[in-house]
Amino acid sequence: MRTYRLSPAGRRTSLVLLVGSLLIWAFALWSFASTLRLSYNPAQFWPSLQASLAAGLGVGQVVPALLMLALIVATPLLIWNLLEEWSATYTPDDDGLRFDSLGIVITCPWSTVAGVRPADDDGDEPLDEIVLRQDTTAQIANPLLRFLHRQAYGRRRLPVYAGLEDRADLLSAIRHHTALSPDA
Repeated sequence: MRTYRLSPAGRRTSLVLLVGSLLIWAFALWSFASTLRLSYNPAQFWPSLQASLAAGLGVGQVVPALLMLALIVATPLLIWNLLEEWSATYTPDDDGLRFDSLGIVITCPWSTVAGVRPADDDGDEPLDEIVLRQDTTAQIANPLLRFLHRQAYGRRRLPVYAGLEDRADLLSAIRHHTALSPDA
């Protein structure tokens, strides 16, 4: 029983993306506060927000603030996805495929695998997804982890990351166990 995980090159790529995401998130927090003249000090946050709103906000403040707010909310979700990719392992055996990552454990019997398809035809790196016949995310005990995984991949899909070591062997094993054609 072989376990597949990110290659060293895949880990480096994920690390670079993770650092970039953290920098973007820090910039968004700083820019949001400076645009609205807010203080992140817990004792000063609400008074500074009220003062900023009382002074009136122009379009030059509202539009950048909304953009930064979107980044403040979305970037932690991206960071979570990168961390999930970083620690993902796939273990195919005679009974099915096991996916493990950051407390997420999903076991997919081979009968539940409907196919493997490309998730991003336009990307430089191949990214495939395993399409499942049923919702396997109910196996994730922690509701927060279940929500984060579902928001990233949905209820009936598992990613096969581009940076996996021996990725072609994993896809071949999945197709072998499920009797899928190489094009499926």
